[in-house]
Amino acid sequence: MIDKLEFLIALAQERHFGRAADVSNVKQPTLSAGIKQLEETLGLLLVKRGSRFQGFTPEGERVLDWARRIVGESRAMHQDIDALKHGLVGHLRIAAIPTALAMTASLTTPFRMRHPNVRFSILSRTSIEILRMLENLEIDAGLTYLDNEPLGHVTTIPLYREHYRLLTSSDSAYGDRESVTWAEVSEIPLCLLTPDMQNRRIIDRMLQQANTTASPMLESNSMIVLYAHVRTGRWASVMPAVLAETLGLTDKVRSIPIADPDNGHSIGLVLPVREPMTPLAAALSSEGKRLAKTMGG
Repeated sequence: MIDKLEFLIALAQERHFGRAADVSNVKQPTLSAGIKQLEETLGLLLVKRGSRFQGFTPEGERVLDWARRIVGESRAMHQDIDALKHGLVGHLRIAAIPTALAMTASLTTPFRMRHPNVRFSILSRTSIEILRMLENLEIDAGLTYLDNEPLGHVTTIPLYREHYRLLTSSDSAYGDRESVTWAEVSEIPLCLLTPDMQNRRIIDRMLQQANTTASPMLESNSMIVLYAHVRTGRWASVMPAVLAETLGLTDKVRSIPIADPDNGHSIGLVLPVREPMTPLAAALSSEGKRLAKTMGG
């Protein structure tokens, strides 16, 4: 039964029978037959079928919710047993929004010192993707905004507040200022994250509150791309203060506080709601709480 529920979750993740089979490491006929057997066992039609995947029936959505719970608990049980036998081992999968990606090292480095047999995968994803991946059991935890857009049913651990800076060269417009306003920021040609990123939506909203908008000259879904341009001293951007400090400034670039207003946003860990937590999630939660004390989260 568990393997068939895994197939259902993979189909929800990929929205395509062939790709779902690939991530499940089976042939497509095996996956399709497994889901068909699940339907026969339950006496319900779960998947809308056609020439391609068309979604789940209402009954399928209910079963999918149960599948996520059951598979999540099954994985947690196996992880707990492994920890009893061998200590904390396994694979910790974390997805982070681009503005918080560099901060993952502040979690993983002390974590690895305490638990050297745990390996990590770190992915850069949008805030919406992080919540979807948590729901589909694709990741164990996310690092994202906690107070800007709805999170749904997750456990949260605030780590720090994100405040924004104008990164620009000292010889550019406003480069000699101690602070700038959002209205002044809008007058500068900027490079910013793409509109699908929550950080960009926050910046756009702050500019709207100042009765203005941004017309970026360059957009990217990578903070590294933006920062590489800023470091040339020929581009400007808006970045969180913590990220700017982590990446490091050059003698060409200043980090100038943006006031009027200075609205910060909470960044933190999000984890699935499960009691008890898996050993890996519990250890990461403890690490997050230690980090929050040092950062004022």
